[in-house]
Amino acid sequence: MNLFQLNLRTFLERSARYFSENEIVSREADGSLFRYNYAQYYDRVQRLANALKSIGIKKGDKIASFAWNNHRHLELYFGIPCYGAVLHTVNIRYGEKEIVHTINHAEDKVVFLDKDLLPTMEAVAHQLPKVKAYVILDDTLPETSLSPLFCYEDLLSSVDPVFSFEEIDENAPATMCYTSATTDLPKGVVYSHRGIYLHLSTLCHTDVMGISEHDNILPIVPMFHVNAWGIPYAAIATGAKLVLPGTRPKAEDLLKLIESEKITFAAGAVTVGIDMLNILEKQPYDISSLRLFMLGGQAIPKAVIEKYFYKYEVPIAQGYGATETSPIVSFLHFRRGQKEISDDEKINIRSRQGMVVPGIEMKVVNEFGEQVPWDDNHMGEILVRGPWVATEYYNDERSKDSFVDGWWKSGDIATVNEHGMIRIVDRAKDVIKSGGEWISSVQLENELMAHPAVLEACVVAVPHEKWLERPLACVVLKKEQNGTIGKEELVDWLKQKFPKWWLPDQFIFVDEIPKNANGKFNKRLLRKWVVQFLLNHSNN
Repeated sequence: MNLFQLNLRTFLERSARYFSENEIVSREADGSLFRYNYAQYYDRVQRLANALKSIGIKKGDKIASFAWNNHRHLELYFGIPCYGAVLHTVNIRYGEKEIVHTINHAEDKVVFLDKDLLPTMEAVAHQLPKVKAYVILDDTLPETSLSPLFCYEDLLSSVDPVFSFEEIDENAPATMCYTSATTDLPKGVVYSHRGIYLHLSTLCHTDVMGISEHDNILPIVPMFHVNAWGIPYAAIATGAKLVLPGTRPKAEDLLKLIESEKITFAAGAVTVGIDMLNILEKQPYDISSLRLFMLGGQAIPKAVIEKYFYKYEVPIAQGYGATETSPIVSFLHFRRGQKEISDDEKINIRSRQGMVVPGIEMKVVNEFGEQVPWDDNHMGEILVRGPWVATEYYNDERSKDSFVDGWWKSGDIATVNEHGMIRIVDRAKDVIKSGGEWISSVQLENELMAHPAVLEACVVAVPHEKWLERPLACVVLKKEQNGTIGKEELVDWLKQKFPKWWLPDQFIFVDEIPKNANGKFNKRLLRKWVVQFLLNHSNN
């Protein structure tokens, strides 16, 4: 019998006891900053637990959050799991169909939501028969059709201020999240207390994110997306200062927070990092406090890493993971013998997806299930397993297609070098199969985005009579470059790095590239648009 359970209560009580005066900062909708400390946070989490009891929530019940990165949402992060219920963080960027599916599929009993997201929830509430109540994460109740309705602050003020958290089995579900749904309805993944405990502990390793009490942390990645990559849990476990970007933050808002709060570690999507660079080129902000800036969601263009490092002296880190893996599988790692290598060599290492973190096992296999050599040339699909990696989807028959003998099949194609460093080449469904050979759309995109005139680029396959598939590039130019750059310049740029048969046959210059709910390029939508575009132009 395990006498000590690995659950979140341990970390909640640790931060309150040892780091009671350390600060949590939350940007409000009006741009002002709300500040309180870990002692006050713990007091409010206790009240939240009593509030859950007062509205009839039982252990094991699913509770949805529909909210931005703010302090009230953070209270749900610990209050709901430590009470014994399960927090389901709903992706606020889903379409109505996906919102309805995930809330109904999870069987959420209550929805906690931010006031400015009311219109979205009002539009779908009539399709949520299992939801018994709504709680507005605010201190006043707005006019709304949602019913029954509670005010979060009223609930907290009306209950006993002390709650005795019981021991919870480490294998009990703590939170759940759904995949980004690029091709089908989202799939649910449940995270246990034990999985989150071990995952956040790994994030604190010096050779991973190195999160500690000395950090000022800004999780830009949404709290509805894979527990904000587990970063809020690691921050609270260590007593780090935690800064939350709040409602609808723009790139400039994030830069202001980095400057004013002396952020040492930030994490967000690659697209956000690019937006921030564009602001920095026009208006200076002091971001020198950053010891590390993690960008994820897709491979980082090398030009972005170089600009942050050489111009602003900010080291960029990336890793690899997914909803199914809590999410961290690998992270930037410099080996012992690489301490003295040149900055350019370090940039090359930062351009990869890192090394598998402690606790995770990985193999890369070809189409026959055979492991490929770690020579950085042979490509294969990544399979992973570990204590925080899912073994099934929640009540979903699609599990059988993704989980085999304890391994999760990622669908990501990669090479691995002799040191075990991963390089994501493409998604299996996005790799371009031309004349019996594979072309990496990701590598082409990254090199296109390294061109000084290019803001964004996305490469997709189009049918070809002879070669079966050929690459086509959709390119967004920087505003000042519109009309000055054409296909010839971009082909000349690419031919320096790739064989001729890799080069896109066609370039389409567009105003924007569609993105999915997590900010990644939505290649499924783009492929449909490209097919229609080519059809229209062939008829003209």
